[in-house]
Amino acid sequence: MSLNRKPALGFIFITLLIDVTGLGIIIPVMPKLIQELTGGSVSEAASDGGWLISVYAIMQFFCAPIMGALSDRFGRRPVLLASLFGFGLDYLLLAYAPTLAWLFVGRIIAGIMGASFTTAGAYIADISTPEKRAQNFGIIGAAFGLGFILGPVIGGLLGDLGSRVPFLFAAALTLLNWLYGFFILPESLKPENRRVFEWRRANPVGTLRSLFRYKVIAGLFFALAFVYISAHAVQSNWAYYTIEKFAWTERAIGISLGVVGLVFAIVQGGLIRTIIPKLGQERSVYVGLGLYALGFLLYGLATEGWMMYAITVVYCLGSIAGPALQGIMSGTIPPNEQGELQGGFTSLMSIASIIGPPVMNELFSFFSREDAPVYFPGAAMLLGALLTLISALLARRTLKKNLLQTKPENFGGSLRH
Repeated sequence: MSLNRKPALGFIFITLLIDVTGLGIIIPVMPKLIQELTGGSVSEAASDGGWLISVYAIMQFFCAPIMGALSDRFGRRPVLLASLFGFGLDYLLLAYAPTLAWLFVGRIIAGIMGASFTTAGAYIADISTPEKRAQNFGIIGAAFGLGFILGPVIGGLLGDLGSRVPFLFAAALTLLNWLYGFFILPESLKPENRRVFEWRRANPVGTLRSLFRYKVIAGLFFALAFVYISAHAVQSNWAYYTIEKFAWTERAIGISLGVVGLVFAIVQGGLIRTIIPKLGQERSVYVGLGLYALGFLLYGLATEGWMMYAITVVYCLGSIAGPALQGIMSGTIPPNEQGELQGGFTSLMSIASIIGPPVMNELFSFFSREDAPVYFPGAAMLLGALLTLISALLARRTLKKNLLQTKPENFGGSLRH
């Protein structure tokens, strides 16, 4: 692809949409597949499911910075295509896995190659002006939202045909996405903005150390860490929690996650472009985190299945916090380090995914098993609310200390040391 061809957000949006749809397809049937392979209960399957996510995250933690640095050296396009091909192989392994161990092998491969969102974030940073950068990061959230409208619903319906069928469909969809990117996706990183690959910076510690020279990024990374960990109270637990508490089927789980995706897409793809400029980035962080915490609390205390749908509106409105935080952090660094920053985001998400799923799923498993001292499946949701409030306090302390006033008129501007 020629660099003279104008990059468009539409290309990266479609690529991410297909990618996320593939991820969403497998969620409703993963508990059933684990139970079939192990013969255990929902509570026990949740524990195994948490460790599957954690293993994937461990591999991504070590490999994502390498992918981010490679994208800064060779461009976004080749790295993105390699990532998509790896995901396709992963889904095929999951589809034909004869034992639980093979599920872990598939997740390891996906973790090594899982740089699609890292590179997509850098791609968006490449083609965005400073004042539009935070809104354009919402494209990633919108792709997540729409992908999780289609993916879980398709997965829930295909689950009626067998626990393996959704994985085969996800493999086909992801490999089609790879073909789409190969023929359609242009390069976004100009030659003059590329930098030499350095192993010193292409590792988790080196990436974070390099980025931490920016004081705002150092402080906000810790705030984001608590957000990402708390998110697994929902992300890693939803299928197990709703099966245990409301006896939902794969179809019901898929439909519910489709609704979550729809609301999330409305917020990220539309409302965010109005809310963040009006509130400003800093205030959007606080309001968003407050709504997140309230959503967690209400999820954990819900007594009827229909309540989960109503609470979803509050929870998804909290998603304005993520793009606002990314906009602040992205505005502190030069163009030739945006890939490294996105690699840092992915490394941070990987750390959270190493810690979050085992903690949240084990907490759910402990309080939902037959011999639990107190039966309370919503325990992980309450922990999520607490961690989100801690994140809000850390963000306020960091921004106040660095005298950052993110008003609408200087929205997305450079915020140096």
